[in-house]
Amino acid sequence: MKAKLLIVEDDPNIALGLEEFLRSEDYAVAVCRRGDQALAAVAEHSPTLIVLDVMLPGLSGFDVCRQLRAQKVNIPILMLTAKGQEIDKVVGLELGADDYVTKPFGVRELLARIQALLRRSAPPPAAPPPAAGDTFIIGSATIDPRTFQFRRGETVGELTARELKLLQIFHARPGEVLSREVLLQEVWGYNYFGTTRTLDQVIVQLRKKLGDNGGSPRHLLTVHGVGYKLAL
Repeated sequence: MKAKLLIVEDDPNIALGLEEFLRSEDYAVAVCRRGDQALAAVAEHSPTLIVLDVMLPGLSGFDVCRQLRAQKVNIPILMLTAKGQEIDKVVGLELGADDYVTKPFGVRELLARIQALLRRSAPPPAAPPPAAGDTFIIGSATIDPRTFQFRRGETVGELTARELKLLQIFHARPGEVLSREVLLQEVWGYNYFGTTRTLDQVIVQLRKKLGDNGGSPRHLLTVHGVGYKLAL
């Protein structure tokens, strides 16, 4: 999927030039001309990265950056600063900008900085689930996908296909909070129209099988209001 860039720049020539160039580099681009409209533009377009000029009508780029960070918006921000104004660079970085380019700038330099920010902000790839024949361990239980069985001490038990799939997903993404909706889609499929209660019941059964069903589970943890995560 294309990265979406939001350009906040009041100079129509610069804005148009950047828009055409970045579209030619296969980015989706939206443009906003005023600082006091930038927050609404971010909410409307959900950009992957913001190119933000300092000098804007209505609200300065500094104020836009400050307000975005105050709202916990963590989108990378690349600020455009005036030539020779070192204080602009310092203030922008202190307010939460991720990088800056000084005007006048070359579009290739700008592109390189955008690409670097996008690489740095990209989430790390999820570890692949265990191969069909690979056993793996959760807590005190060893899971064998080949036989759909688990072993815990002297206890050997059976896993359903959905129980095994859930454990493989958790094991591939330890510590990551997985929403109920994501788990339902990955295990039950996109056409599932039941309730999340089904998932909750399967988690209860898995905790029992893994010996993790005391008053305070240690491995399959509930994240209230969101879903579950695995603590190894």
